[in-house]
Amino acid sequence: MSCRFPGVDDLDGFWRLLLDGGSTFGTFPAHRAPLPDRTPHPDAATVNSGSFLDAIDGFDAEFFGTSAAEAAAMDPVQRLGLELAWEAVEDARVPADALAGREVDVVVGAGPSGYELLRRLSGSDQDDHYAVLGSSGALIANRISHLFDVRGMSLAADSGQSSSLVSLALTCERIRSGAVDMALAGGVHLIADPEAGLGLANLGALSPDGRCYPFDARADGFVRGEGGAFVLLKRLDRAVADGDHVYAVVRGWGVGSGGATSRMPDPSPTGQAAAVLAALKAADVPFDGVQYVEAHGTGTRRGDPAEIAGLREVLRHTGRGAPLVIGSAKANVGHLEPAAGIVGFVKAALCLDRGHLVPHPGFRSPNPEIPDFGADFEILRASRPWTGTPQRPRRAGVTSVGMGGTTAHLILEQAPGTPTEAADPAHNVSGALPWVLSARSEPALREQAARLRDRVAADPSLTAADVGHSLVTTRTAFAHRAVVLGADREDALRGLGLVAAGTDAAPVVRGTAGGPAGPVVLVFPGQGSQWLGMGQRLYAESEVFARSIDDCARALEPWLDWSLLDLVTGAESAPSLERGDAVVQPALFAMMVSLARVWRSLGVVPDAVVGHSQGEIAAACAAGALSLEDAARVVALRSRALTALAGLGGMNAVAAPLAEVEERLARWPGRLSVAAVNGPASTVVSGDLEALDEFAAAARADGVRVRRVRIEYASHSHQVERIREQVLAAAADVTPRPTPVEFHSTVTGGRLDTRELGSAYWYANLRSTVRFGEVVAALMRERGGVYVEVSPHPVLQVAMEETADTLASPPPVVNTLNKHDGGAAKILASAAELHVRGVPVDWRTVFAPARPHRIGLPTYPFQRQRYWLTAPDGALAPQPAADRPDLASEAAVRALVCAETATLLTAKDPDLAVAGLGARSDETFKALGFDSSMVVALRNRLTAVTGVRLPATVAFTYPTPRQLALRLFSLLTPTEPQPPDTAPDAPDEGLEGRDDDDLYALIDRGYV
Repeated sequence: MSCRFPGVDDLDGFWRLLLDGGSTFGTFPAHRAPLPDRTPHPDAATVNSGSFLDAIDGFDAEFFGTSAAEAAAMDPVQRLGLELAWEAVEDARVPADALAGREVDVVVGAGPSGYELLRRLSGSDQDDHYAVLGSSGALIANRISHLFDVRGMSLAADSGQSSSLVSLALTCERIRSGAVDMALAGGVHLIADPEAGLGLANLGALSPDGRCYPFDARADGFVRGEGGAFVLLKRLDRAVADGDHVYAVVRGWGVGSGGATSRMPDPSPTGQAAAVLAALKAADVPFDGVQYVEAHGTGTRRGDPAEIAGLREVLRHTGRGAPLVIGSAKANVGHLEPAAGIVGFVKAALCLDRGHLVPHPGFRSPNPEIPDFGADFEILRASRPWTGTPQRPRRAGVTSVGMGGTTAHLILEQAPGTPTEAADPAHNVSGALPWVLSARSEPALREQAARLRDRVAADPSLTAADVGHSLVTTRTAFAHRAVVLGADREDALRGLGLVAAGTDAAPVVRGTAGGPAGPVVLVFPGQGSQWLGMGQRLYAESEVFARSIDDCARALEPWLDWSLLDLVTGAESAPSLERGDAVVQPALFAMMVSLARVWRSLGVVPDAVVGHSQGEIAAACAAGALSLEDAARVVALRSRALTALAGLGGMNAVAAPLAEVEERLARWPGRLSVAAVNGPASTVVSGDLEALDEFAAAARADGVRVRRVRIEYASHSHQVERIREQVLAAAADVTPRPTPVEFHSTVTGGRLDTRELGSAYWYANLRSTVRFGEVVAALMRERGGVYVEVSPHPVLQVAMEETADTLASPPPVVNTLNKHDGGAAKILASAAELHVRGVPVDWRTVFAPARPHRIGLPTYPFQRQRYWLTAPDGALAPQPAADRPDLASEAAVRALVCAETATLLTAKDPDLAVAGLGARSDETFKALGFDSSMVVALRNRLTAVTGVRLPATVAFTYPTPRQLALRLFSLLTPTEPQPPDTAPDAPDEGLEGRDDDDLYALIDRGYV
């Protein structure tokens, strides 16, 4: 649910107001007066008393995707409806994007706010092409349906003051019939011009003293109120199954009219009683089982006695004996007219949910027009606990009555009890947990963090897991993002403070998702990323990683004489990494495959893989091209074969481009060769030991950085030919498979059909130059994307960053673990780097072990700006015919068109140079600086001066001043029947660059 009233921004604020017996009455804010100099009306004091919001001109147009012009044209009722609908969905703990495409009804009760007065005063009713969209009552529901992309019924209902409760009953009927599973129902009421209420004052319905006293002896009318409320309705069985927070259950409803049982517009006790009885019958509950009724309760001289008479008719019909507690929210927030029913509904639902009946403000003694009031009814002066049992649950009725006689009554019941799982210490999650925030703008992101920090700090019962889980399961992800990785609750709160302050520092990761991130490329390095203790901490922290290591251990066991589990867990019997490649390569393979599985568990699934040397085996396995068993056999047997080359050669890493390295290698033909090209200035040389030393000395003498790679053989060199048969035999029985994941080969330098990953390929993988830099550069240049190095320590990240830096838009590059931080927190930090750049990350798996609950979170912090219609200075009035200029020649008409064009351009930008516009009369209006609203304004000005009726689209049909002048001149001096307006030949660009707003598209579709 959601609500908004003066001084009340949300449900908690409304509950505090209700519990305290407070009210929001005051006078119409002076700064909101539509006509400050208006002559006072005799009833001005009456209509200026009520419950008024301080401002209704603010709107977050950026959030709702509307232009400034459209936002200003929208009746503020539409704007508030959008905000409340969004907040209701967030309060329901449903991601807004989860509703897209579903059959969800939207039904709203609302009426005009009086904004049309400002539209007329500003002249925008004449010039504004958004006026019809902004003033249409139906569009309040249609805009909400569009916002969520829901496909059910979209309806603005109008039954007078009962509109919103009738809307709610209608949606309940649709849900019960099976037409839809969910519905949004609500009501909104705003007052742009308080004097629009003079009719109610004339009718005697408004309170002269600006207070509302339902059922009290002082009752003399109601006061008008502003605000609104929305509720999300759902089938009860599905809500319970989904673990939703259910405020109340709608057991039954009745809607009907009093017909001719009373004189219009007097209320009909008979009609009201019929609606209550129909609701009781539909709910299948006795009236004795209803402990409270939220009455219509307007506080009018006729309304209150009629409503009590109707309830007494129900009492007689049902035989109820106990007094009935009644109340009315109009004593708190005034009469919200079309939204009044939904306000009473929200009040009753809160009372049911929180187990309290609330006081009725201002009540002293019963209305003397209601005899023996205390015999049948009770009005509370103080709050009272409201208990319920399975045999006698809390139940409330809600009534709303329209001035024309349409009455709605609903029976609400407390939500069924749901078993709450006790916290199990075995399910506690230790270590860092991500709190993921997002917003459509940077200021909103900061405010979102501040709100969450205040909410969590104020409630020690909120666990880090529940907060984090709720953030990722109940909120929509927007472009501006932050992830707080707190080691504990206090660390997380500190991180929220940093986000709120706009600071980038640990434990916060921030970024902006500018659009689709492109393909996810997992990169698997070869030798060099190993370190003592790698995997040990993660094995204890990550179930996914541990299971994968166990699987790898089983797959490797037939080929090894040592235990992978002992190595990863640090057992005393573990082999040393110093034993060489027979240990290092299988261990790195298992690490990389298992880290890839962790990434998959976080929803980071590769679109492509790239492997460097032996990393291609892990890449093929992670992509699904090789089974784990086949890949384990290849890596184990190949690493065993490599031991025969130990001590015969080695490798040098050279910080120089390939061309320079190849030039230097000419001194050692047949002894040294290029083993790998990792980046623009990163090359690896392989070969004989003595030649490597000579190469290094010569390069260092020229200022080139060279270092010996920690490896005891010369892979990717001529020496590999000695073990060719053993390597071919190691991969002889593998069965490569096709896979949807792209395999970009660093042997061939491009994408490879994975069915070609047979034994010949795996020999070439060890013998050929590793074309890693070439492959990554091509991917980055042609595909963009994001690059994740999957290894226990980054060894290729720098080379990839160097490649990325050569591009205008460098793609992000992240690593997985490093030797200084080998735990789950490091992976989460890397995942956060991807998330804030727009890569989808499934954070839910992080929280699953804690069995968390969805909790209520602060709703979106709309960043409102003022959008309001104002009257322009010097509004143009039509000229009398006698004052019209001489337009007897085409040149005179063209001069008029150019002059009016210049006037509008100068009004848009006083500094704009418009001198000599006549010489530019063949340029399009678009090229001259017009936007679509100016086109309509030009039509209006020309019509006013010439008296010729022109279509709104005339400047689109004749898109240059000269063409428009010719058309206008032909209409002023017709010599023969005119053909219908058709577009003449015009420059192709015309007004087709329609980026100022959407009018052009509307015109094309025939709306203007």
